[in-house]
Amino acid sequence: MYLLYRCYHFLLKSIVRFFGIPAPQLYQGTQGLDNAIADLSLPDKAQVMVVTDTVLHKLEIIKPVLNALNTRNLCPVIYDQVQANPTIENIEQGYQTYKQHRCEAIISVGGGSVLDAAKLIGARVVRPTRSVDAFSGLFKVLKTLPPNIAIPTTAGTGSETTVAAVFNDNKHNKKLAAADFCLVPQRAVLISQLTTSLPAGITATTAIDALTHAIEALLSINATKRTDDKALEACSLIFTHLPTAYQHGQDLNAREKLLYASFLAGQAFTRTSVGYIHAISHQLTARYGTPHGLANAVLLLPVLHWYGSRIHPQLAKIARHCSLTSLDYPEAQQAEDLITHITRLLAQLNIQTQLNEVLKDDIQSLARMALDEAHPDYPVPHFMALPDCQHILAQIRA
Repeated sequence: MYLLYRCYHFLLKSIVRFFGIPAPQLYQGTQGLDNAIADLSLPDKAQVMVVTDTVLHKLEIIKPVLNALNTRNLCPVIYDQVQANPTIENIEQGYQTYKQHRCEAIISVGGGSVLDAAKLIGARVVRPTRSVDAFSGLFKVLKTLPPNIAIPTTAGTGSETTVAAVFNDNKHNKKLAAADFCLVPQRAVLISQLTTSLPAGITATTAIDALTHAIEALLSINATKRTDDKALEACSLIFTHLPTAYQHGQDLNAREKLLYASFLAGQAFTRTSVGYIHAISHQLTARYGTPHGLANAVLLLPVLHWYGSRIHPQLAKIARHCSLTSLDYPEAQQAEDLITHITRLLAQLNIQTQLNEVLKDDIQSLARMALDEAHPDYPVPHFMALPDCQHILAQIRA
């Protein structure tokens, strides 16, 4: 069975290498936002749907986008009903709004949930006869989306540069994921000012989400020098600037670096995929509504410990690149130095190590669903058995 999984992983790597994954055109700052909107090349009075959530709308986080659209003589249509874990109903409602107002482009402003929802709304626009749940899986869209811009307000998911869009099927209590090259946003704008209002706790967990993307990209057997370089730079930026952003939320330089780290980590894992941390995390979010970044942060160390010496080369590489160890130390010690640094960082960020919501009676089903998600899609360095996954879930249960 595992040999078949490896054949599948090789096929995925070959597809990525042969076809390549598109990258969004990157813009930065408020001037970058104006340039990105200009590059949409829309006619005067064109309707542009701005996808966001109610909190960001009320806090006027989207105001710079609305102003920039008005300056370009474009008409914003606000859709702000995206939930923290977007549902099929959210996406369908957004599609109906797009269609009703005859919009010609989409701008998404928010965290990963908002950006993912906007991708799937675009997929519905170009595939109007296909239901939202039909996009779950690989290459189920295969058609260019409407002109779009993704603007993250958290430095974590990297959704502005990834092929994936995650959504909830509430009827079946499942988290689904669509993955298609055409889901990569055509343009991404990183504006550090939009992230300064993030509370310290969310700043921490979203950044650890990005760190998890980078680490799982480095662990993937489908990693390449290019993805390693991006993931390593992301790790370095996060280790250097996250403590500052956590303590001093208005520090624009730290915020800017975290946004770029998230972008790099997103580019890395969208070419290598993720691993068991995400596979388990997705189940916790679907079952209990656990915030994705928090779930990843709680699971990061238990999964790395489970891998043990099998991933020492990759962990040592991170430690050396980020100057967290001595080059004279043996590989095992370098790997341990990275684990120690992550442990101290999570404590410094006041991130909990256990989750109260995890129920003992749910552990077996959660573990089974996590492995069903991971196998065969995730090119992990070593395969996890059901008892191992159950043990990890038991560890994080308060």
